[in-house]
Amino acid sequence: MADASAVSARQTALDLRTVVARLLRRFREAGADETITPSQASALARLGKGGVSTVSALATAERVRPQSMAATVDALETLGLVTRSQDPGDGRRQIIELTEAGRARIEGQKDAAAAWLEHALDALDEADLRAIATATGLLERMLP
Repeated sequence: MADASAVSARQTALDLRTVVARLLRRFREAGADETITPSQASALARLGKGGVSTVSALATAERVRPQSMAATVDALETLGLVTRSQDPGDGRRQIIELTEAGRARIEGQKDAAAAWLEHALDALDEADLRAIATATGLLERMLP
């Protein structure tokens, strides 16, 4: 019979997934800006990671209909956060790219999230900080 206090990989995975999801949500909230919607912020962040894209590629990546993504991109363009240009290889497609203001917005969101995390970590004692540092190293080793 298994020890009731034994650590289960399955339960640990479930708990870790829940905590990571809550952390990600908190990061988004820390960098939240009421001038854009969560779907606009997500599309902006995806452009920040990938550089340039098309509406259809963004829609696929965000798992929304191309029509919905077109409306999201329209709003971001109106706010001056993205620009559109013709795809030189296919005149029917448009390339979506961040503007300087879009890049600045993303950096501001990252900075706000980092500040929130640093503040939260400052509230912990040294033993807890060491435990998190150890866990971070272990998590890093799990990644390919």
